[in-house]
Amino acid sequence: MRYVSTRGEAPTLPFDEVLLTGLARDGGLYVPETFPRFAKAELEGLKGLPYADLAVRVMAPFLGDALAKADLASLVHEAYAGFDDPDVAPLRQMGPDAWLLELFHGPTLAFKDYALQVVGRLFDHVLTARKSRITVIGATSGDTGSAAIEACRDRDAIDIFILHPKGRVSEVQRRQMTTVTASNVHNLAIEGTFDDCQDLVKGMFNDAAYRDALKLSSVNSINWARILVQTVYYFHAVLALGAPEKGITFAVPTGNFGNVYAGYVAKQMGLPISRLIIGTNRNDILYRFFTTGEMTLRAVEPSLSPAMDIQISSNFERYLFDLYGRDGARLAKAMANFRRDGHLEVEKPLLEQALETFLPHRLDDEATLQTIAAVYRENGFLVDPHTAVALAAARHAEADGPVVTLASAHPAKFPDAVEKATGVRPSLPAHLADLFEREERMTTLPNDLAAVEAHIQARANPGGAP
Repeated sequence: MRYVSTRGEAPTLPFDEVLLTGLARDGGLYVPETFPRFAKAELEGLKGLPYADLAVRVMAPFLGDALAKADLASLVHEAYAGFDDPDVAPLRQMGPDAWLLELFHGPTLAFKDYALQVVGRLFDHVLTARKSRITVIGATSGDTGSAAIEACRDRDAIDIFILHPKGRVSEVQRRQMTTVTASNVHNLAIEGTFDDCQDLVKGMFNDAAYRDALKLSSVNSINWARILVQTVYYFHAVLALGAPEKGITFAVPTGNFGNVYAGYVAKQMGLPISRLIIGTNRNDILYRFFTTGEMTLRAVEPSLSPAMDIQISSNFERYLFDLYGRDGARLAKAMANFRRDGHLEVEKPLLEQALETFLPHRLDDEATLQTIAAVYRENGFLVDPHTAVALAAARHAEADGPVVTLASAHPAKFPDAVEKATGVRPSLPAHLADLFEREERMTTLPNDLAAVEAHIQARANPGGAP
């Protein structure tokens, strides 16, 4: 298995190099040369597997010779051993054809744990074998940061620096990052938006000399390994609900397009996914693209679902690569124009092709609160604002057959919004019960690449012994 850049100019790499590289050197994102496909009989053979065993079977074709299957199995089983539900990603029925896939049973209570608990161990395995060390850089709109820190904390071969937009994540999200005292963990509060944080990360990767000196790698979903591991819960849900005999529709709360893109990848692998419903908040650039064929940048607006407060959806480039017939030069030109002019448009036939898979919906804050209240009233349980956006999108769509909504975060991560909607304040699990009593550590920096690079360079240890 080899990987190519969406922009067509970077070297073709095997999985372990893609894992450590993150962003391609031409500014593009790595994707497989071809997607492995599971035949109907193979899907039948995956039914009933425990989650970790399923993950090994789904991931193995993408790794090539980078990791022995026994080593992969060991680290995957270790990654999911600490999740607080025996099913790892349990399905909860909400109606005759409506299901909720709970993706908040990991250590930081968000779907990012499902990938990053594995990715952190993959880093460790590859770096230990190479006797090497890296500097992990990440931007977060809320949940990636804490999940990445939890996966990388106290690992000898990694220094991790996480950038978050100051004042634009929930208090629980911030404290989950800033109260980790491991010496290899560094939190940077950037005076700007998530898009600014993401641009700073890309700026560091595009600075070749800096990138090489610090041995940069990424835990954002620009890293292909993140996407790969997230495909597993789509397989898990579809197999549990009747595949390959019938197709399943998924409703996904979407900001950076990584979570829903993982569903697209699973579909390319032969999983019978009928449609992927995209739920967006007021920062609706993806909704506007799928309704008009145009992406136009606007200012990021704070919302009750802050992890989706994004205008530049990094992973959308991976989908556009396929939509453009895998023409890297054409995509590179389109992305350069988008960054220069804030506008990208596709022809009507390409939009029609996209709408065969994706169905968009958007929700404002008031409707988000109404959805949280309705779920509590009708089903008796609490959902966070991001999950509420996807649930509303699922209810709005006209889908044949089962619809699975991805519950992307525990309601206790957003207690103010949940309490406002329902009158009930969700409690944190026992392992986080003292979160508000823990001391915080973070550094506030301006939205300035030179300042951020200097701060990180002064604290990273890329040449130290792993």
